[in-house]
Amino acid sequence: MNTISISRRKFAQLLGVGAAGAIVRPRHTFAAKPGAHPAITSGVVRLSSNENPYGPSPKALKAMNDAFGLSCRYPDEHADELVESLAKLNSVNRDQILLGDGSGEILKLCAEAFTGPTSGKLVVADPTFEAILNHASVNGAEVVKVPLTASFGHDLSKMAAAAKEGLIYICNPNNPTASITPKDEIRDFIIKTPRQTIILVDEAYYHYADSPDYESVIPLIKDHPNLIVARTFSKIYGMAGLRCGYCVGQKETIDRLRPHQMWDSVNIMALAAASTSLNDPDQVANGRRFTSEARAYVTNELDAMGYKQIPSQANFIMIDVRRPVAPLIQAMKARNVQVGRLFPAMPNHMRVTIGKKAEMQTFLSAFRAVTA
Repeated sequence: MNTISISRRKFAQLLGVGAAGAIVRPRHTFAAKPGAHPAITSGVVRLSSNENPYGPSPKALKAMNDAFGLSCRYPDEHADELVESLAKLNSVNRDQILLGDGSGEILKLCAEAFTGPTSGKLVVADPTFEAILNHASVNGAEVVKVPLTASFGHDLSKMAAAAKEGLIYICNPNNPTASITPKDEIRDFIIKTPRQTIILVDEAYYHYADSPDYESVIPLIKDHPNLIVARTFSKIYGMAGLRCGYCVGQKETIDRLRPHQMWDSVNIMALAAASTSLNDPDQVANGRRFTSEARAYVTNELDAMGYKQIPSQANFIMIDVRRPVAPLIQAMKARNVQVGRLFPAMPNHMRVTIGKKAEMQTFLSAFRAVTA
């Protein structure tokens, strides 16, 4: 029988090249040549999916290589190890953690468990991350969209009025606007929301936020059984292609999600990489710094061109292009620069992921050309 296979030695060599590249590439400087990044050498600059262009920790790459020989085994032990680490990190018990195939699986589980014809509606901001809207709709739930406030925060009073049961989804920092809803407003909202209404706070971009008006709501879980917080390894940990996320909640709430989940949904490579990433302090610190520096560079250039952006607390920006954005998205694509899709609630705004400085220079060159 003809099969395509790869030996462990060859896989190790491939990962070794990746790890070496992660080590020698400029993790502490923006002095990279444009040809240094795969997206640039392939002729396309990808700034469309809020990915981390620096990739996983070199230690995570090594952990994946070490786990390769265990790929014939189910990932139970690795899952237990990651759950233990996450419980300690978030100061909760093990039974308050549920792993997911990215935080996207967590959103799907919440839609299945807490929305539907008999469970209740889904209430979301408009615009926000759209995946959970699709899951709730497939589940037969009514979806209520509440426009963001003038400062691009969640209009929590209107969201509360729209849901007497079911699920309220809060993405904070919000995607696609990169804006935050102030911590005092969210804390007050959580305290006042009836317990039959589940609140899901998506903190995918938590690590990038540095505003004094922002904080995680995980500490509030101990007093609120209707609160769930989702996190992901896709962003600052650079593991978007590996798919690993988790949520935190009270045990009874997590137990309501478990029956909806497929067994062993997180693969052994992702688990090994995630556990190791948590023990690499440089990964988060460098990710924050590199993103902040590149974001400041590109926003200063856009300001000089007269284009305003929503103040960003994430690894992307939302630019007011002062005209319908759809033609500009296509024009940028024709110049081999991919930016975010159209968000109907904000038809004159362009979402752009913060890449490396060389990528942002390429973006600015294309942006100047299409807006001239």
